Amino acid sequence: MPLHDIETLTLDYGGLSLAGPLVGRRLRPPPCLPSELVAVKEIQPRGSAHRRSFRSLKEQFLRLVSPSADSEFKKPQRDRSPDEKQLDRLYRFTAMAKSKYEYVKEFEVRDEVMLPNLIVVRVDGRDFRTFCAEHKFKRPNDEQALNLMNLCAIKMLKKFPEIVFSYGFSDEYSFIFEKLTKIHSRRASKLLSLIVSLFTSLYVAEWKEFFPDKELKYPPTFRGKVIPCATVEVLQHYLAWRQTECHMANQYNTCLWELIENGMLEKEAHESLKGTNKEQKNELLFQRFGINYKSLPQMFRQGSCVFKEKVVHSKNIAGKRFWNEHPSLLKDLGDGIAESISRVGRDYLRSFEFENKLLPSTWIVVRVDGHHFHGFSDAHEFEKPNDKQALKLMNECAVAVLLKIEDVIFAYGQSDEYSFILKKDTRFCQRKSSDVVSVILSLFTATYAMKWKTFFPQKELQYPPSFDGRAVCYPDTKILHDYLAWRQVDCHINNLNNTCFWSLVKSGKSTKEANLALKSTLAKDKCELLAKQYGIVYNTLPPMFRWGSSVFWEDVSTEENGASNEIAQRRVVVKHSDIIQSSFWEANPSILA
Repeated sequence: MPLHDIETLTLDYGGLSLAGPLVGRRLRPPPCLPSELVAVKEIQPRGSAHRRSFRSLKEQFLRLVSPSADSEFKKPQRDRSPDEKQLDRLYRFTAMAKSKYEYVKEFEVRDEVMLPNLIVVRVDGRDFRTFCAEHKFKRPNDEQALNLMNLCAIKMLKKFPEIVFSYGFSDEYSFIFEKLTKIHSRRASKLLSLIVSLFTSLYVAEWKEFFPDKELKYPPTFRGKVIPCATVEVLQHYLAWRQTECHMANQYNTCLWELIENGMLEKEAHESLKGTNKEQKNELLFQRFGINYKSLPQMFRQGSCVFKEKVVHSKNIAGKRFWNEHPSLLKDLGDGIAESISRVGRDYLRSFEFENKLLPSTWIVVRVDGHHFHGFSDAHEFEKPNDKQALKLMNECAVAVLLKIEDVIFAYGQSDEYSFILKKDTRFCQRKSSDVVSVILSLFTATYAMKWKTFFPQKELQYPPSFDGRAVCYPDTKILHDYLAWRQVDCHINNLNNTCFWSLVKSGKSTKEANLALKSTLAKDKCELLAKQYGIVYNTLPPMFRWGSSVFWEDVSTEENGASNEIAQRRVVVKHSDIIQSSFWEANPSILA
């Protein structure tokens, strides 16, 4: 009887029972499956026509998952010590990493922007009205703040040669990629997250250059969106739309703040401007305040276009004249420009404003990963294999996310990554995928850059860090648990391997020799190597290195004068626990309640 005819298989991994259907599944041999820990408990064939002895089916399965092992697997005959049992569990984790939990990756959605679409990534400040007020920006335009935005855009173009040019005003910037770019396989989530993250990081890093006397009071956050444009003409419509928004917003705000500065309440100023057209606003500015609107700085009225090394201002960036003045646009973006764009059509606006929303009534997981953090950790001389301060900085960023965004109820992190779990019924950002990812990612990045000196007072930040991110929906709690188990198993595997690798390197081996020495070794082999050659008992390493970090809200009772306070206070805690076992979730039922 072939294996695909087995209905259900029940295994016992050293006392841990696993059962599951095999129908329609392709079995993958686990990377290391200690034979002394496995026993086949039950096999149920499909249909009554298939009859074969239990022993025969058992041997057939075991030959598939562990061909080199004996056909007879026995459970351990002696009692094991607590340390041995914990190591056994580690071996089981590594054995199950690919075979049990990796199916959760199937829930990830491919989001490639297909050719011949042009790719535009727009970044704009989130709640920047409050941010401007807190940092006392000049109204209606703060020239230094706009120059900061422009510098960030210039540095973005240096970092990403695939960006042809960018256009920005106020607290937003749009980045236009060359038509045939293959950057990051044209994945929308990857491009969105990297652009938003790096822009945020640059904003924090360059703050002091433009505001030397102002402290950054809290992390600025940006949100982003990917806008595919089918043709150059569609791109022209998009640019015309954004520049029109620039003009209308600046004209309105110039009138608004002139009225306020001359004694009118903000509410009254809004009422007086209600229903006025652009000619009436120009007349108001000239007659009451002596301001010729057309004489205001071009940067305020027209926004800024950033090329590789320069910032230009143009009255009509969607017009043919502008494109002819910059032949690189036609070269990198393609032909087919329209003569002129007099008005942006409603259908174009609908396509520009379209938002993908995450499925309702599902757990949203936003995973944040360090981008090129191998190089970043080398440049900043992080301690290997684990830098305690770097991990604490990551934890601090996760705490900041939970404190700022109440719908984020749990986070798990290890190394340079963090996964954030949002409530199943969350309405955060109206469940707009791009907003959910970019806001969490931007806050995480800004906190990392701002808190750097707290954790590394003797080290300068050599260059802005950046992260990428994605959102995945999981339909039920069991799959969510399996996702978190997958990440913690990955933590075990990577930490064990890295601990061995860097122990070998520090003892004099080259990186190539260390990799060769660890090639094809199992978890048990690595633990023995650490114990025998370096006197390291793996289970005694700090839990943060082995288990990763879990961040969540916890009710804490307070005591006053020896008496317990009936009203428990909530606080965000960081713990290093085994979240694979059900005991963690049973002890903390409120997390996913």
